[in-house]
Amino acid sequence: MKLLNDLFTTDYGLMSIIGIAMMVVAGVAFVYVLQRKIDADQKEADRQK
Repeated sequence: MKLLNDLFTTDYGLMSIIGIAMMVVAGVAFVYVLQRKIDADQKEADRQK
């Protein structure tokens, strides 16, 4: 319980939450962009056949 209290009430705990959230969002965005590029390349390859 003390750990959760420190995580949500201290400045270093809140910065940790923000850092983790930013990494998760960046990872999801990276996968989304990469998937769109893969799909676009696949469509281009199919068109050239």
